[in-house]
Amino acid sequence: MFLVTCGFLMAGFPVAFTLAGSALLFAGIGALLGVFDFSFVEFLPHRIFGVMTNEVLLAVPLFVYMGVMLERSKVAEDLLESVGKLFGTLHGGLGISVSFVGALLAASTGIVGATVVTMGLLSLPTMLKRGYDPSLACGTICAAGTLGQIIPPSIVLVLLGDVISTSYQQAQLDMGIFSPETVSVGDLFAGALMPGLLLVGLYMAYQVGMAIYRPHTSPPMPAQSNPLQQRLRLYPIIFRSLLPPVILILTVLGSILTGIATPTEAAAVGAIGATLLAGWRLDTRRAWPIYIALLALLTLPLLTHTFDLRLSRPEIPLTSWFGIALAGLACLAIIWGLGVCFVRTHKRDILGEVSRNTMEITTMVFIILIGAA
Repeated sequence: MFLVTCGFLMAGFPVAFTLAGSALLFAGIGALLGVFDFSFVEFLPHRIFGVMTNEVLLAVPLFVYMGVMLERSKVAEDLLESVGKLFGTLHGGLGISVSFVGALLAASTGIVGATVVTMGLLSLPTMLKRGYDPSLACGTICAAGTLGQIIPPSIVLVLLGDVISTSYQQAQLDMGIFSPETVSVGDLFAGALMPGLLLVGLYMAYQVGMAIYRPHTSPPMPAQSNPLQQRLRLYPIIFRSLLPPVILILTVLGSILTGIATPTEAAAVGAIGATLLAGWRLDTRRAWPIYIALLALLTLPLLTHTFDLRLSRPEIPLTSWFGIALAGLACLAIIWGLGVCFVRTHKRDILGEVSRNTMEITTMVFIILIGAA
């Protein structure tokens, strides 16, 4: 079965269909040979329905969409280019830039494959062209790419949160604790944040050590004729390319870690923010619909805390109707801004590619989750 699965994957078949098809194929073969009870397959619909009704797992496609949208809209490319120019004149500067940008991409994508491919395509040719040792360059990119497994919001942590929560509650019930505590995805995010940042620091420290003891493996980029003036020109570019994704990442993670929002709600905000950021980057001159949508997005939490927006009450006072009207206008503004961003990304052939990649990655993740039960 393993060899057949590898063969299908190497032949170019989609991962999700390969895993599911190989499992069902060999289940049928096992049933024909009398070594597998085919009645186990009857549990498959129940497992699929259980995954579909799990609200926590809704965060998976939203986080995937957020990361893929940031990647396809060239936000990562801007980050790597600007940070590389800032540190590139130092020994090991390009390696430090790759580790730093890799951490930001990990916090935005949550998946390894997208980060490694992006970093490899963008940074590896530049590092080799500048005389970096091939093993050091490839190792730096691969190490930075794997940060998506541990730095929140990691897709792996979302899946582990669902599995560990159920197992932990069942273990407490078996011990006679009938008011069991739970382990949430937010707890896993909080626990993985510091180890992830520590790992980034160790990667950068290794780059510094290699630059000191083996400087020929990580040479600097050629210095400009006027380095001070060049740096002064870089700061606005770095600010423009670094600040929006950092704010988006901090908003998503901060809302989860502080308990303001659930992972699913934070993932939805992240998906909206990534779409607005992509639309803003594609046309910064006509960005006022996006600014209005962003202002409306920030206004909605204030309205929910200030007014009672429930429509199912028997009597709704006038002040609540005022808040409901403002919330409705805010929602319309967000829809308008998202519509503008969708049109812009569609014209650049970004939206279709993002949708396909999100579907492929999400399908693969859920097929693995269903099969692992």
